[in-house]
Amino acid sequence: MREPDVYVHESSYIDEDVTIGKGTKIWHFCHVQKGARIGENCSLGQNVNISNHVKIGNNVKIQNNVSVYEGVEIEDGVFCGPSCVFTNDLTPRARYPKGSSRYLRTRIKEGASIGANATIVCGRTVGKCALVAAGSVVTKDVPDYALVLGVPARQAGWVCECGQSLGDDMKCGVCGREYRQAEGGIVPKQSNL
Repeated sequence: MREPDVYVHESSYIDEDVTIGKGTKIWHFCHVQKGARIGENCSLGQNVNISNHVKIGNNVKIQNNVSVYEGVEIEDGVFCGPSCVFTNDLTPRARYPKGSSRYLRTRIKEGASIGANATIVCGRTVGKCALVAAGSVVTKDVPDYALVLGVPARQAGWVCECGQSLGDDMKCGVCGREYRQAEGGIVPKQSNL
């Protein structure tokens, strides 16, 4: 089911039983598979594959050459950089396929950004507004607002909701938001958590 103001390039394929929200644009050579749910105002760049039953929130931007495999859930406002990689099976074998019931679930929380060529190993959660640096390999859960980088990815600091790195004072020099320490990471200063 497609809203009338959805753009799908003529070279792309949309399977049956797919929901695409209004204002979403799907560019060249994409494939959206059966049961996928894509929110409003999303952008899928060239050569993006959305596998069966994947859920994508609103205002998500998926750059060129990204495959979002079954078992991955992407929340609102997420950015997926060019050629970033998702997986759904830790021990794949061509001769012994497991089937979707045994795929590990991966969750990319609201406002997170994944840099170009980063890999998210399945079964992990990337926290709210977290930033995964380009080329990183995420093998562990990433806390909300964390900046991670490297292979394997390790935390290198904290980032603001707007994406700017935070200093020791936990105040953003660009937008002025302030944060405080909380169990397991940081939260906005006005938060009751």
